[in-house]
Amino acid sequence: MSSLALQMERAPETAFPIPAGVFAETVTSVTHYTDSLFSFRISRPQSFRFRSGEFVMIGLPNAEKPVFRAYSIASPSWDEELEFFSIKVPDGPLTEHLQKITVGDTVLMRKKSTGTLVLDALKPGKRLFLFSTGTGIAPFAGVVRDPETYEKFEQVILTQTCRFEAELAYGRDLVEAARSDELMSEFIGDKLLFHASATREGETRRHRITTLIETGRLFDQLGIPPLDPTDDRAMICGSMAMLKDTERLLDARGFVEGANSRPETYVVERAFVD
Repeated sequence: MSSLALQMERAPETAFPIPAGVFAETVTSVTHYTDSLFSFRISRPQSFRFRSGEFVMIGLPNAEKPVFRAYSIASPSWDEELEFFSIKVPDGPLTEHLQKITVGDTVLMRKKSTGTLVLDALKPGKRLFLFSTGTGIAPFAGVVRDPETYEKFEQVILTQTCRFEAELAYGRDLVEAARSDELMSEFIGDKLLFHASATREGETRRHRITTLIETGRLFDQLGIPPLDPTDDRAMICGSMAMLKDTERLLDARGFVEGANSRPETYVVERAFVD
């Protein structure tokens, strides 16, 4: 190998400056669940405030103009770190690189959080349903670990539907950790129910969450009454098809979509990553 080639091989990667108006935070942990799903945690800026269920724009310092994408914050608002749950897309503008981060790396985050999956966007009720598919469970990871959720609702029902059983590991770990947490267990008690289903495996094979709702299997398996807009409230996060189908299902039952400025009986998040 020529001396020039050797120098090129050893040359450090280009260091890009941190853009103005963003936080540059440190990765504190990374967990790979499957070859298509992973979670990671980063340090939290002291000045950063958010409501459980909101999302923020994140990116990497790997270009002069970094690519930013919307990511739901999986941490509750009281957490000292920020957690995210992500898919891995081989040729995704951001996720192609994000899936390779390790502890100590830098992640960029814009300073403003926003989103509709917050308690403020719902009218008071007795039961809160959190319907999710895939990484759509991320905002609900914060909601189910927020004491305010259990102060406002008598029962919280979290559902996650994925293709395969292995993809449900994050949700199962989340619920187990929340129930066993010394602080949160006092608030949760027996209020939190979790329904996990895989559309390509097991007894829920070929059954989407909307099918489980329409047939009543969801409620039978959990031992609870069907949806009722009088006392029930709902949040929805997942694929575009799931959002549309679940919205139609709720609308047909008398639910009304709300927003931060106009609280109602259900809310939907339409921010996605690629």
